[in-house]
Amino acid sequence: MGITSSVDGGGIAEVVMDNPPVNALTVAGWFELARTVRDLGERDDVRVLVLRAEGRGFNAGVDIKEMQATEGFAALLGANRGCAQAFAAIYECAVPVVAAVNGHCLGGGIGLAGNADVIVAADDATFGLPEVDRGALGAATHLSRLVPQHKMRAMVYTSATASAAELHAFGSVLEVVPAAELRAAALRVAGVIAAKSPTVIRAAKESLNGIDPWDVKRSYRFEQGFTFELNLSGVADEHRDAFVAKTDLEVDR
Repeated sequence: MGITSSVDGGGIAEVVMDNPPVNALTVAGWFELARTVRDLGERDDVRVLVLRAEGRGFNAGVDIKEMQATEGFAALLGANRGCAQAFAAIYECAVPVVAAVNGHCLGGGIGLAGNADVIVAADDATFGLPEVDRGALGAATHLSRLVPQHKMRAMVYTSATASAAELHAFGSVLEVVPAAELRAAALRVAGVIAAKSPTVIRAAKESLNGIDPWDVKRSYRFEQGFTFELNLSGVADEHRDAFVAKTDLEVDR
């Protein structure tokens, strides 16, 4: 449960998110994920990192119930900082990160997958940003790394999702495989990377980040500023309260 990690004899690190029911991470969970990825990237015996999840989906973003149960803005600020750190940890990890995406990849999940170096997805994977329905903004920075500009805008405005097959056609998903084969496929790709010179691969990661067309950290923090504004206006609380009430009703049924 929570965030777990391991490293095999070939230098492949695995980081697993397991936070039922939908892999929405608490504030502490986002910070733990960031620390885990950074620590593994600094180990000399790690050559590549696979980020995956257990359960119904890859990641459903922040734990909105935790946010609404916390007085004031502490949980909101914590979630925003935790997400920023986790996304940055993936992007800045000294070794390549392979994201193995199953089921839903929403909100914060887009930030993780969008900052990964390689994405392998299950055929049931869906990608989306329901942020406007939650009174928030953010991770359009990362969605725009996965889909073309106008597709990204339409997805943000409508909260529509895109399939793994669509992202494969765009070139952002390397492979689409049956869900039962996802971990094996991700480890196979990771194994190809791990077999190469670790010195060269680490240099390649740093060089590719250096030629990125935009600063993903600055871009994401800019987006978060609008989330703060929406919270100060009160509209975000209204949206989150409605979401919590709806999910509680679904559980009661």
